[in-house]
Amino acid sequence: MTPDPWHPGAMDPRLPKELAAPLGRYLVLLERWNRTHALTALPASERKEELLLDAAALLPFLADLPPGSRVVDLGTGMGSPAVVLALARPDLEVLGVDSAAKKLAFLRQAVMELPVPNLKAVQGRLEDLPSLQADWGTAKALGSLSQLTAWWSRHGKPGAPFFALKSRDWAAEALPVGWQATPHPYSLPTRGDRVVLELRAE
Repeated sequence: MTPDPWHPGAMDPRLPKELAAPLGRYLVLLERWNRTHALTALPASERKEELLLDAAALLPFLADLPPGSRVVDLGTGMGSPAVVLALARPDLEVLGVDSAAKKLAFLRQAVMELPVPNLKAVQGRLEDLPSLQADWGTAKALGSLSQLTAWWSRHGKPGAPFFALKSRDWAAEALPVGWQATPHPYSLPTRGDRVVLELRAE
């Protein structure tokens, strides 16, 4: 992992200043949609930290990806972390994948309004979709390590890394044979200690 412009300190998530305006529009749009569609039970006061700042923990791991690479967010929901990744790296192709039509309808609206043209919403079950042939993958609070590695084996290119946003008790989960896990701990201001878990096939 090379030095990056987003994190001056070790694993201290920070949102790039230039993203303040589009991410502000994202939060306003989410609040508007949530009143009608009940997308999330997360209080409005906690959304920036949980949905956006948490996603910023992944930004250093994008530093080595060349332009044009395909990034996939499995189980993206309302676009966390896909929106932050796509805005921070407009030279990448970012796919937000989910089976929930309502949440992806919101994400498509966000793509138009922010705007974030390099982000595409993909609807479908991870077990059923054809391989997405991704260069880099992530997921937040989606499933067990066994599930994540199985999905990534299907959708990632050979040797492509996967970065799971996990709680600090991730080690209680069984790591499937044939996989290596490297934890990168970080902390959020009010929501505590977490880990970016880097998964690679051996």
